Amino acid sequence: MEDTAEFVSRAAAPRSSRAREIAFSAAILAACTLIALALRSYLAATNLAMVYLLGVVAVAASCSRETAVAASMVSVAAFDFFCVPPYLTFVVADYEYLVTFAGMLVVALVISTQTSRIRANARAALEREARTEALYRLSTNLAGQTRVFEAARAAAALAQEVFHTTVVILLPDDGRISFRKRTADQLPVPGAEELIAQWAFDRGRKAGQGMENFGEALAFYIPLRGARDSFGVMCVLPDAEKRVFLPEQQNLLDIFANQTALAIERTLSQKAAEDTRLRMETEQMRSSLLSAISHDLRTPLASITGAASTLRSQGEKLAPEVRAELLDSISEEAERLSRLVGNLLDMTRFESGTVELRREFCPLEEIVGAALQRLDRQLAGRAVSVSLPDDLPPVFVDDVLFGQVVMNLVENATKYTPSGTPVELAAEFSSGTVIFEVRDRGPGLPLGEEERIFEKFYRGNSAGRSGAGLGLAICRAIAQAHQGSIEAFNRPGGGAVFRVRLPAGKQL
Repeated sequence: MEDTAEFVSRAAAPRSSRAREIAFSAAILAACTLIALALRSYLAATNLAMVYLLGVVAVAASCSRETAVAASMVSVAAFDFFCVPPYLTFVVADYEYLVTFAGMLVVALVISTQTSRIRANARAALEREARTEALYRLSTNLAGQTRVFEAARAAAALAQEVFHTTVVILLPDDGRISFRKRTADQLPVPGAEELIAQWAFDRGRKAGQGMENFGEALAFYIPLRGARDSFGVMCVLPDAEKRVFLPEQQNLLDIFANQTALAIERTLSQKAAEDTRLRMETEQMRSSLLSAISHDLRTPLASITGAASTLRSQGEKLAPEVRAELLDSISEEAERLSRLVGNLLDMTRFESGTVELRREFCPLEEIVGAALQRLDRQLAGRAVSVSLPDDLPPVFVDDVLFGQVVMNLVENATKYTPSGTPVELAAEFSSGTVIFEVRDRGPGLPLGEEERIFEKFYRGNSAGRSGAGLGLAICRAIAQAHQGSIEAFNRPGGGAVFRVRLPAGKQL
């Protein structure tokens, strides 16, 4: 099938010149006359009329209706002059031939009229097909665009292909049309016509060559008018044959401009909606952060302040064991506060992309041992089991960051499980991947929240539990930074399992 450009070009092409049609019809009738003269001795005159009727059909199929009607009349005259006795004269010896002439003329006129009508319908169908295909391609090209300039450039490129002329879309800059903000590298019109483009943009009306306003311009300008505002101007340079000024072409150009404006309007609406969504998420995150921080900072600070005040005012009166207990409380709450601030800083670093991994081969048992030693106080009263195979290869990680993953997972297990329940740590090596798990025997994870618990500031059922909801989010960020993954699922028989997968070796 011919493409859209060929369809539109053919639909817009002017008809053959009248002189060419006359020459063609004359040649057809001359050929019919030669054939009739050759057959005149063998066929009756009424049968020779069929030769001329075939010639009329040929002319009607290729020429305009007016030329076909003229050819019908000339064919009747030629039939009388060359095929009806007496020959080479318009005198008719047998008046019965007048009926033949009349019938031949009527048939020839009907044939020429119907053939011209069929050609007109075919041409109209061709134009409709060209228009439909052009608009389909335009809507398809614009549907995938998410930026205003890209949508304008796609529309200008397709219009230039369809209309076989230069098309440039001009976009506004601070409310005014700017020739600097255009879809083409080269400016095809003088800079003085920027005022004409601005006039069309401000008033929402066409201007420029061939239009009522600024008809002396080199190009003509169509405003890209949406439902509420104007979003730019389409600058079209007419070709040498002025085909873009044909009514059907103007109509198609108007539709192009309208669809482009709607696409730009849709793109801007989507951008505004996305900005609104981001602002809402930012506000929600800020609200969640303030809610978590206000409580989790106030609690340890209040404990530290109270214990310090008690020691300062009544330190000499207190028993040694009470003073030791208060000092332990200060130390514990200070560590808790330090971990909270550290989590906030780490999350900020990961989101900004400023974290640099210092990876090296480290035995996993050393990382796990160091983490458990730092959590000795939180693990008091719990049975902690560690199952690490002797043949487990070293992991190629940043030991400080992965140690934080182990600490966060174990601390999360102690926070969300009843006191005294066991915590298990295990690892295995399979298919080039080190799999590390932290298991507990708590209430498990709420159904449907296995992925959500890794979101920032999400704390699930956090009643009576401290924390800002950042520990698991940091674990996921660290795992992904090591090209690994982390997942959580409920454990058969009760409890939860947190599984970290890390690729082994230097492929990290």
